[in-house]
Amino acid sequence: MSEKKMSSSRKHHLKSLMLSIAKGLLEAEEREREKEKERYMAESCPPLAMPRTMQELQIDDLRIKVQDVMGKFKKPVLRKVRMSADAMLKALLGSKHTVNLDLRANLKQVKKEVKEEEKELRDVGDWRKNIEDKSGMDGRKKMFEAEV
Repeated sequence: MSEKKMSSSRKHHLKSLMLSIAKGLLEAEEREREKEKERYMAESCPPLAMPRTMQELQIDDLRIKVQDVMGKFKKPVLRKVRMSADAMLKALLGSKHTVNLDLRANLKQVKKEVKEEEKELRDVGDWRKNIEDKSGMDGRKKMFEAEV
């Protein structure tokens, strides 16, 4: 018995038919999966309740983006504020702060030593009275008196 061989055009035609049928079956299967997924989601998950509409949310988002681009949010210039330690703790801790900080209470008292030279300089008084004492040479004294 002689077996007939198929021509290449016939093979090509049958192959393309099989591929088109398989493609149709895959598409139908995909549609079925989508329907099953939608059905499951409808059963399992309640519908999403949004307080505002999608358009309002998009407009708010756009407004925020415009403000960012324009650079509306500037860092404020901080000012120096003089505040004692007690006032600062009271501002930070509120009514919890009852202890007054006396920073000078714990300091040592130191007696200041006065040097004799400094005493003399303070006791000198008017410079015109002591000019004769300070001028060691008579020539200098005469030169100073000539200028006056």
